Amino acid sequence: MKAPIVWVSGTLTAATALVAASLLIATASRGEVTTFPSSAGPLVVDTVAQNLAHPWGLAFLPDGRMLVTERPGRLRLVTPRGELSQPLAGVPEVWASGQGGLLDVVADKDVAANRTIYLCYAERDGRGGRTAVARGTLVDGEAPRLDAVKVIFRQQGPLSSGNHYGCRIAQDARGDLFVTLGDHYGPRNQAQSLSDHIGKIVRIAPDGSVPKDNPFAGRDGARPEIWSLGHRNPQGLAFNPADGSLWEVEHGPRGGDEVNLIRKGENFGWPVIGYGVDYSGAKIHEATAKPGMQQPAKYWVPSISPSGMAFYTGKLFPSWNGNLFVGALSGQMLVRLSLDGDRITGEERLLQTLSERIRDVRQGPDGALWLLTDSTAGRILRVRPAAN
Repeated sequence: MKAPIVWVSGTLTAATALVAASLLIATASRGEVTTFPSSAGPLVVDTVAQNLAHPWGLAFLPDGRMLVTERPGRLRLVTPRGELSQPLAGVPEVWASGQGGLLDVVADKDVAANRTIYLCYAERDGRGGRTAVARGTLVDGEAPRLDAVKVIFRQQGPLSSGNHYGCRIAQDARGDLFVTLGDHYGPRNQAQSLSDHIGKIVRIAPDGSVPKDNPFAGRDGARPEIWSLGHRNPQGLAFNPADGSLWEVEHGPRGGDEVNLIRKGENFGWPVIGYGVDYSGAKIHEATAKPGMQQPAKYWVPSISPSGMAFYTGKLFPSWNGNLFVGALSGQMLVRLSLDGDRITGEERLLQTLSERIRDVRQGPDGALWLLTDSTAGRILRVRPAAN
């Protein structure tokens, strides 16, 4: 039997030093470094690992290693030096079709003690797919694997033909899981219905049960897991460490990508209100605003296709502390948003000449920004100040 993975809190400092030292050595060995301009000074982008098939989600472990998903259905452990494990056994079967597959991964806030991780993925159901969430125990060793894997949530409603799964997870301080669920493209009007999970953000306990204080728990005809409604295809979800508020980004159609501050029980309007048009150019929305429906904190016209997101609290970029970073797929860039409370006050577009679809953004234990690029030869990138 392989030994279970064990972490101690004191290893975090050592892991941080290892990340920084090993990557600086790797960068120096490649010779000349290309820099990218930014308001915080020149940036360097290090390639930590490459040749991943559409990497989608990244989660740091307390010892400095990462869990990374590949959309075709693989989960890997990655060291700070970029060494990839073999695909972990025990991962649920996924429906890797269209935009679906193995998508987000999150380590439990108490992972050092309980070794629990959560996966969000597209699951086949007959002739279509739906979003599912599973939890499992990470077991380390020569052949790391997941044990005791259990599906704790399945999206209810019309199935997807391969589009708009959402599938980001964020865990709050008390341990509850918030999960984004897309509108599956075709049945978009269901995003306004409380009878299913289409176009919603849900909140569940770590075991999949429903918290009693969910906004629609106990209401006849409503799914008790629902936290907010009226979403199209939410691709990023993160808590602001400064105040505990929950933020989300989602794709609009042609125009109208949104950043939203998510509050309990609120309706964000899709498809009734919005700032885009259908792909054919046809009108979708009744208006851009309507009583009882929330306005976005920010929207983009034309679309940038926002993806993973993270708030920055590190020391490598002190002038960016408290800012929100969002990846962009069609926009092929990293976006920095400055905030003043619940208002977005500015935008900076970074790494545009990198020409990569940015799928996920995370702050590493070293204070750098870590990115996943979305391609058949996807990379794990580390963004640091050139002077560091």
